[in-house]
Amino acid sequence: MLTARDIMTPSPLFVTVGTKVTEAARIMLEHHFNGLPVVEQDGTLRGVICQSDLVAQHKHLHMPSYFVILDAIIPLSSPRKFEEEVNRMTATTVEQAMSSDVRTVSPDATIEEIASVMAEEKYYTLPVVEAGRLVGVVGKEDVLRTLAHA
Repeated sequence: MLTARDIMTPSPLFVTVGTKVTEAARIMLEHHFNGLPVVEQDGTLRGVICQSDLVAQHKHLHMPSYFVILDAIIPLSSPRKFEEEVNRMTATTVEQAMSSDVRTVSPDATIEEIASVMAEEKYYTLPVVEAGRLVGVVGKEDVLRTLAHA
């Protein structure tokens, strides 16, 4: 049975947490990638930076709603969410703009498991992680290629 290790792209392109967002955008455009894994200097996966993360920097800022009662200002939405949105919009490094909640697979994940994650959770590329470190990526084309050669 084929696994992620068999079909993954080993040693994929990635950026480090300190990479400038402009450099990440250049790499994505140059290689026609939708996103890139973000790693620490030691190769530990920290997150993923996607084109949508960079595009979000240019959206309109949603101002939090509040009301005043007896000179007290009561927020109607989370100030933390507003702060996170401001931080993403002003990000200069990928660490500030990336998504840190990343779905990964192990090198031993079967093609069936990978296909299920992609179909059910709407992922097109999955980082392959072993002992916390990025060892490859599996994309929908990798899965389709195995079907074409079956």
